Amino acid sequence: MKLGASTIIIGTAVVLILSYIGAQIISRILGKSVRIEADAILQESKAKGKNIEFEAKDNAIKTKQQAEGEISRRRNELSKEEDRLQKRRETLDNRLERLEQRESQVNRRQSSVDKRFNEVENIYDEQMEKLQEVSRMTEEEAREVLLADVEKEARSDMARIIRQIESEAKREGEKRARELITESIQRVASDQVAHVTTSRVSLPNEEMKGRIVGRNGRNIRAFEQAAGVDIIVDDTPEAVTVSCFDPTRREIARRALSQLISDGRIHPAHIEKVLANEEKEVIKIIEEAGEQAAFDAGVTGLSGEVLKMMGRLKFRTSFGQNQLSHAVESSMIAAMIAAEVGADIEVAKVAGFLHDIGKAMDHNTEGTHALIGAEFCKRHRVNSAVVNAIESHHHESEQESVEAVIVEAADAISGARPGARRENLEQYIKRLRALEEIAHSYKGVSQAYAIQAGREVRIIVKPEVIDDLESARMARDLAKNIEETMQYPGQIKVMVIRETRSIEIAK
Repeated sequence: MKLGASTIIIGTAVVLILSYIGAQIISRILGKSVRIEADAILQESKAKGKNIEFEAKDNAIKTKQQAEGEISRRRNELSKEEDRLQKRRETLDNRLERLEQRESQVNRRQSSVDKRFNEVENIYDEQMEKLQEVSRMTEEEAREVLLADVEKEARSDMARIIRQIESEAKREGEKRARELITESIQRVASDQVAHVTTSRVSLPNEEMKGRIVGRNGRNIRAFEQAAGVDIIVDDTPEAVTVSCFDPTRREIARRALSQLISDGRIHPAHIEKVLANEEKEVIKIIEEAGEQAAFDAGVTGLSGEVLKMMGRLKFRTSFGQNQLSHAVESSMIAAMIAAEVGADIEVAKVAGFLHDIGKAMDHNTEGTHALIGAEFCKRHRVNSAVVNAIESHHHESEQESVEAVIVEAADAISGARPGARRENLEQYIKRLRALEEIAHSYKGVSQAYAIQAGREVRIIVKPEVIDDLESARMARDLAKNIEETMQYPGQIKVMVIRETRSIEIAK
């Protein structure tokens, strides 16, 4: 057993020794191969380093050569630039020298010119003194005479030019206006119904007058108090007259009286009942008339209150012209003129229709019908342009649009066209006298005549007081004065005549 253990130990030791020896041998072999490989790598690195060094030296040499070439080129350019600058400097010096020479020449010439100018002034003064001695006038007096002659000639030329321009403008304007007005009137044909401040009621017989009056006049008094009108019972055969300034009340009274006459029951209680019924009927007629007029004029979008107020114009007249028909006609004419001149047709149409709406209420409200109507339409939210046209169609406020001018023209055309209106003798004479009085109020007027039924006024002026230019100015001022102070249909022509007569008698 002991021999076997020692054998194992010895074998193990031998194995360990062999293993160590083998490891040493392997490590030497490996170390040698590593050194060989390292030497090879080192040799290779040295070879590469030498190549890189050679390349770097070549690049450095090339860069140095390029830099030296660039420097040489820049030096050449700088040299050339210096040469150019030197040449420019020499050129500028030469120019400056020539300028100095010219300046000295100019100074010499200026002194010569000043000397000659002084000589000319002395000669001028001598000539002026001689002229004053010959003409026996000072310079100021001669200047005043010359200016007076020039002014006189200029005023004469100015008057001639003004007359020529006005004549051309009037010809063109009248031609164009005549075409527009003729076209508008030809396209509008509306009937004119003349209502005055009285209405006549026919009676079946003369006995009916007594029944209308009643016992001790109680029936006629009750009727007049309830209706607010006057009943005129006179010698007119088989007729009585209803009189009232309010056309609506007059129409109610006329219808009620006709109803009472046909019914035969005329007493105070029945009178009040019939008047109440007829008032309701007239209100319906007014509403229907306003709506029908708006339909005829092609106007839409108006409120019921505005149409109702327009319907009241059915019973209102002005110079014998029915105002509701006049409103429809003015609306149509305004729309046609607006279409011709390129204005807003809708605004012109509505404004022409509503321009006289104030006449339906001016007997109950203070103020002119234009302002009353404009305020009423403003309260009922009518277009502001339409409101301005209403309040300015008689120049009681500023006209802010061309449609306002068109409405004014349409109103004048509708009222002035043949057969549209009638006026009594007293108003006609009063208008003629007013025209002549306005003309005589101007200084230098010798005579003034209103002719052509008040459509023309001719003024003869004193020629020694009024010259041509002043006569043209007088015509314009007089026309403007007539527009501002008078109410008239259509237009009035103003003619100022100035003439000079030289009369000698041969003996």
